[in-house]
Formats: sequence, structure tokens, C-alpha cells
Amino acid sequence: MNLFEFQLPLVVLLPFFGALLAFYSARYNRLAAAWVSSFITLLSLASIAPAIGTVFSGSNLIQSWPWLESIGLYFSFRLDGLSLLFSLLILIIGLLVIIYARWYLAAKDNMGRFFAYLLMFMGSMLGIVLSENLIQLVIFWELTSISSFLLISYWQHRKDARQGARMALTVTAAGGLALLGSVLIIGEIIGSYQLSDVLANGELIRQHRLYPIALILLLLAVFTKSAQFPFHFWLPHAMAAPTPVSAYLHSATMVKAGIFLLARFFPVFSGTEMWTWLVGGAGLITLLIGAYTALFKHDLKALLAYSTISHLGLITLLFGFGTQTAAVAAIFHIINHATFKASLFMVAGIIDHETGTRDMRKLNGLIKYMPHTAALAIIASLAMAGVPLLNGFLSKEMFFAEAVLMSDSNRFAWLVPLLVTIGGILSVAYSLRFVHDVFFNGEPIGLSHTPHEPPRRMKVPIDLLVITCLAVGIFPAFTIEPILNIAVSATLQHTVPEYSLALWHGLTLPLLMSAAALSLGVLVYFNRNGLIANYERHQHINAKHYYLKTIKRLLKLANAISQLFDKGSLQNATAWVIFSALLLGSFGFINYSGSLFGTRNYLPVDAVSLMIAGLLMIAAILTVAWCKKRLQSLISLGVVGLVSALVFVKFSAPDLALTQLSVEVVTIILLLLALYFLPASAPRETSRIRLWRDAILAIASGLAVTLLTLMVLSRDFDSISDFFIANSVSAGGGSNVVNVILVDFRGFDTLGEIVVLALAGLGIYALLHNAKLTPIQKFNTDEIAHPVILQTFSRLMLPLMLLVAAYIFLRGHNLPGGGFIAGLIASVALILMYLANGIAWTSQRLQLNMQIVIALGLLSASATGLAAMLVGYPFLTSAFSHIHWPLVGEFEIASAIAFDLGVFLVVVGASVLSLVQLGQLNQHPAVKEQQ
Repeated sequence: MNLFEFQLPLVVLLPFFGALLAFYSARYNRLAAAWVSSFITLLSLASIAPAIGTVFSGSNLIQSWPWLESIGLYFSFRLDGLSLLFSLLILIIGLLVIIYARWYLAAKDNMGRFFAYLLMFMGSMLGIVLSENLIQLVIFWELTSISSFLLISYWQHRKDARQGARMALTVTAAGGLALLGSVLIIGEIIGSYQLSDVLANGELIRQHRLYPIALILLLLAVFTKSAQFPFHFWLPHAMAAPTPVSAYLHSATMVKAGIFLLARFFPVFSGTEMWTWLVGGAGLITLLIGAYTALFKHDLKALLAYSTISHLGLITLLFGFGTQTAAVAAIFHIINHATFKASLFMVAGIIDHETGTRDMRKLNGLIKYMPHTAALAIIASLAMAGVPLLNGFLSKEMFFAEAVLMSDSNRFAWLVPLLVTIGGILSVAYSLRFVHDVFFNGEPIGLSHTPHEPPRRMKVPIDLLVITCLAVGIFPAFTIEPILNIAVSATLQHTVPEYSLALWHGLTLPLLMSAAALSLGVLVYFNRNGLIANYERHQHINAKHYYLKTIKRLLKLANAISQLFDKGSLQNATAWVIFSALLLGSFGFINYSGSLFGTRNYLPVDAVSLMIAGLLMIAAILTVAWCKKRLQSLISLGVVGLVSALVFVKFSAPDLALTQLSVEVVTIILLLLALYFLPASAPRETSRIRLWRDAILAIASGLAVTLLTLMVLSRDFDSISDFFIANSVSAGGGSNVVNVILVDFRGFDTLGEIVVLALAGLGIYALLHNAKLTPIQKFNTDEIAHPVILQTFSRLMLPLMLLVAAYIFLRGHNLPGGGFIAGLIASVALILMYLANGIAWTSQRLQLNMQIVIALGLLSASATGLAAMLVGYPFLTSAFSHIHWPLVGEFEIASAIAFDLGVFLVVVGASVLSLVQLGQLNQHPAVKEQQ
């Protein structure tokens, strides 16, 4: 196996595994988390390095494995010029942020949790830019929303952090749903979710009738993630995150994800009038709003946040122009913005770290105390303002040139150069304010201590970024042009158009626009006091206010609807479900004119079937009749379950019978534990309306099920079971068709089910952990909590029951049994030990962490599927063979046993974890004394 065949998934998955290492390493040494994170990032860089030469030679690297091939879902990755550029930005700036964060975080901050979140965020972003399959891209897209939520809310004790995180998650996750809709439409149009197929069929998509819907949904995803108007309001509130997070989020990740999507789908969706108006219009408005608002913010990070919004608008506007040279300028500014914005946020963090404030009204004259930091901030700010000899100047000149070219497109387009010049003026003004108000302009006001330079290593990442700003600005042809060319070529899916990165193009209109922006920007800054006072006097529009108002109205509507259907009663909720099922089912009969019943003869009724049916009906009637007496009702309900198992036996379904019996035992134990906290008798129903409602629904649903059953059984039909029976041995390697279906043919369903079961078990644990409930009846201290006979027999039965579970498990592939049934049997054995001997006594002797058992189960089941992919087969493909051992003889071995082992472990872990937690609620003083 060649490791280079898996280098792209390795690049993406390494940060996720590294997150676990970083989290647990911090338990032993808090600084170890930073070292682990740095090493993992370097390892991802090393993994992608061998493919860089391939991309620079003009080739794309695609590594793909079938996942659900029948619906076009592959586990596939693509490395071309654009994804390489973004991957390097994510990894290199991520490494610098990690180094910076090591010195930024305080001793009380949990470094393990911080770096775990950061690596998850890094892996999610790498997944977006390297995904070849669009469904896979959507999954990573939503992972960035979740991981950014965790990062923004890292300081959980702060209200603004929690609010900002919720706002970011709400907006960006909604955009993720829109992206999923767009991707599904694209797949419907071209019949594939592979990016290579999409990029090759741009013309087909643009001419399709669904193009407008697909474009709007795609742009909703872009605008929400990249904070474009009207969704720009969430980004400034994300500043409640630690500054390293802000530096990373604003420069190379999160907000750049939407920009990446614009670049990736540029050859597919651009070139239409709808694209120009929507993308260009949103970009222009965002550019101006962000630049205008940034000038008036007193908080350093708020100023930088709105400046990010403005620069993202600039990039979006360039893509909106729709020309090839505009795309060149957009890609170039993505690189430049990442360098100077990351460095500026780190500078803001240093200032906050060393002075205790980010308020520019207090920060003055810091150049005297922090000369090195001041020099870095000045250079980065000038790059942001677009001053010559810095990288921001070159991309700004290209931007102005594209705006001039667009002015000839229609009679109103002359406004574009004017408006972008105004944006440039404001950019110079807020950049100058960042420098002058903080490092000059008098002396600091009201600081708690004298500011000073931070540790030297804390400034190293900023040094490197600032040097990059200078190097690109002075020597663009040597430093940036090669990677810019391959990124542009991949973006356009075309040869790179002619463009120039020269510092001097002569006396041109873009140069005059730049000169006007610089000079007028200085003028605006020196008149800032009056402008700021006017802004604060007339500041009436607050996007956050309207967002919160909208959310409040939505919650109010949701509560009104919930209260209409959910009145806090399980019976009421069940009634609505049954009524809805009857109503929806009746629609099928509205226009049905055929015969209700077919001509197929029913099976003959025998005495055994009549006896079982009669017993089942009697038990069901008794359950209803004794519903007010909880224990009697529970006993009769158990009889219903046991009779149902007899039905499965009658119709030759031993696996189902075993499962039913095992589930019945576990359920009875669960209900018995719950009865301890309930009165012996349920209150009588006094509402005649509810009684009549329940009776009508019960009769109607019974008749409906009977009618549907007779309709089905009286017609001939082709059963899918014939396929499974024919292929069980040849394709799955097992003669137990039920088990082969669970672990092979329908392995995806089973994997999803055990994930849900694991989440349910962990959820119950979280809800009941350390909970205190008081039983309805007082505890009788004279009773023996754990009778000796029960203790003795439970200890004797445990190894026997576990042996039975092992036997049922091992034979499950060819005979009735399997991981699920065996897991339930083992769960009953362990739960019996806990109940008979006490939780404390049993826990001391059976030191099993059921959360780890669940994790091992999920890992085993997932690893079985991934192992198949490693050898070139679809996910969860099973293999089997026959082995001959001396003395033992020939026997079969199947990879599905590892999957079944995962099912077994999850069932045991979730069942025992849930029931033991419920049993612990019964631990009253009398019980504890006897233990």
C-alpha cells in the first residue's frame, strides 16, 4: 500500500485526529497541546508537499473512493491550483496562529480545549477546499459552522461570546442548508456530484431552467459564510472569540470559505446578467458599509472586523464583474488580505494583552512603549490602505482598473469607479486611524499598568507576515506570481489571461483614483472627530437589533405552534401523530377506483395461530383495562411482548424472536426502575371528550391497519427477500440472512442506528448524571436492598450469561444470533449484577467505562468500512474466506464480525450506561448504608 495514494485525505483528517491528541495531551502538560497542534499542522503540510510539483506542472491530483456509488457519492479529494493556494493559506497561517496562541492564552484558559477546537476548524476548512465531491463539501461546510461556534464561544462565561457564537451558527448553518439545495439541483442537472463533471458542464447549468434557483441558493451560502450584505452583521459579534481565533477566522478560514466557493464555481455560474447584479451588487454594498462603519469603531477588533467585511465585499465585487482579469485581481487580493489581516489581528491581541484594553480612546502614544509592535502595525496597516511598495497596493490597483473597465458596460456603470474610490478613501482613513490613534496622538489614558513589548516569540508570526507583505509588494514576480498563475488557471478552468504586477503602469486613471483615495483618506481622518460625533448622533440602524427581533418573532411563532399541538401530554402528542397518519393515509384512497382487495387466497387459519392471536388480544385488552394500575399493566404489557415473540417463532423468524425477547427483558427492567418514582396507580381520566377522542382514534387506527394488511396480503407481490436469500452466502458469506442484511447489505442503516443508540445512551447519561429524584413512596429502611440469594445467584450466572452472549455473537453470521442480540444478553447480565449487588460494589469489581465501550464500538464499526476503502472497495464492503487450522479444521472468517463487534459494544455500552444511571437515582441513604 502506497501512502501517497492517501495523501489528500490524510491532509484533511490529520487535524481531526490531532484535535483528540491536543485535548488529552493538555491534561498532562497544558503547553503540550500547542506543541501537538504545531506538529500536526506541520505533518499536514508535509503530506501535501509531494503533490505541489504535480500541480505546478499543470496537472490536477484527484484521489477518490466509492462511498454510495449508486447515488453518486464518493469519498474524493481534488488538489489543483486553487485548492493548493487555500490549503497553504489555511495551514501556514494556522501554524502561525498556533504559535501566537501559545503565548496569548492565559494560564487559566484551557489550552487542550482551545487547540482541539482550532484543529477541528482547520480540518473542516481543508475538507472544503480539497473536496472533489459536492455532498462531501457540504458536510465539511457545516463542520466549519459547528467548529467556529465552539471557537467563538470558547470563553463560555462571557455572555457576548455565547450570543456571538449562536448568531454565527444560526446564519452560517442556514446558508449551509441553502448550499445543500444548490448542490442537489446541480446534481439533478448534470447527473453527478463530482466537481470535475460540474466544472466541465458550466454551459449546461447556465442554460438550464433551474439555474436561477441554484445560483440564488449558492449565493445565500456564500453571503452568509463570508458576511456579505445583508448577512454581514454576524461577523463583528464573533469578535468575542479569543484574538488568535479572530486572526485565523478573518484571514484564511471561515469567511474565506464563501469566497472560495465563489472562485470554485466562477466558471460554472458567472457570465450571466443575474450573476453580475447579485454578486456585484452585494459586493459593492458590503464594501461601502464595512468601510464606512469601520471608521467609527473605537474597539480595535471591531474596526478590523468591519474592515474585513469591506475587503470581502471588494473580492466579491471583483468576482461579480465576471471578467477573467477581475478573477485574477480577486485571487490576488485573497492572498494579500490574508497576510495583512492576520498580522493586524495579532497586533490587536498584543495591544489588548499588554495594556488590558482595545479602546482607541485610551490607547495613545504606544510607539514609545512598544516600538517593534508599532513598526509591524504600521507596515500592515499601510498594506491594508493600499500604499505603494506593499502588497495591498498592487491588488488595489488591479481592482481600480477593473472598476474603470466596468464603467462602459451600461449608462449607470460610471458610478462603479466613483463608489469604489469612496471605499478606497474610507479604507485609508480607518487604516490611518488604527496607526495614529494607537501609536501616536499623545499619551495613554487610564491604563492599569505601563505597557511593554510582548515576549519575542509572540511577535515572530507577525514578523513573518509583515515581511511577506513587503516582499510581495516589492518583488511580486518572484514571490507570488507562480502560485497566483496556477490558482487563477484552476479558477477559470482556462489559460491565465494577460495581466501585470508591475509597480508602475504610467499615469493612468486607476493611479489617479489611488492617489485620490490616499489624499482624501488622510483628509477624512483628520476630520474624524466631527464625523464620529455625527455618526453616533444618527446611528439608528443596528442589524443586530433586527436579527434579534426576527429570532424573537420566529421563536414566538414556534412556541404558538408547539402549544397548539403539544400541551405537555404524551397522550395528546400521540393522538396528533395517529390522527396525522390516518389523515395522510386516507389521501391515497381519494381518487382510487379499483378493488380494495385482491384475488390471492389467504393462508389457512390453524388452531395454534388462533390461540396465539387470542392470547395476544387478551393481553392487550388487559393492558388497557389495567392502565391505571401500573405494575399490573406492565405485567400484561410484558405478556404482549412475549406473545409477539411467539408470533415470530410461528412464522420461522428466530432472529426476530430472540431480539424481541431480549428487548422485552431490558424494557421491563427500565420500566421497573421508572416505576419507583411513580405512584402505584395512575390518576383517572376525567375528560369525557378525551376518552371519546382516544376511543375513536384507537378504533379508526385498528381498522385502518387491518384494512391495509388485508389489502396487501390479498395481492401478489415480488418480495425483496428472494434477492437476499439468493445472495446471502455468495455475496455476504453467511447463511443467516437477517444478520447478513444487518452487517452487509444494509450496513449503512445499521451504522446509523448504532450511532443514534450511542447518542441516546450518552444523552441519558448527561441528563441523569448527578440528578436527584425523590420517590413517591418513602423508602422502607427495614427492607434488604440486596438479598443474599439474589447476590449469590447473580454472581454465578454472570459468566454463564456472558458465555451465552459470546456464543450467540460468534454464531450470528450463519445461525440465529448476532451482535445486537448478544449485546442485549450481555447487557442484561451486567445490569443484573448492578441491581443484585449494588452499583458501588459492582463498579469496584467491573471497572468498565461504558462511554469508552461505546466509542470503541463506533470505532470498530467505522473502521470496518474504512478498511474496505483502503483496499479499493466501497465503504462497508465485507470480505470473507475459509481458513483451515490443524485440529480445529476448516472454518469461515468474515470481516463483518468486526462490524458486528461494534454493534455489540455499542448496545452493551448504551444499555448499561442508561440503566445504571437510572438505577443510581434509587440510591437513598438506607441503600447506601447497606452497601
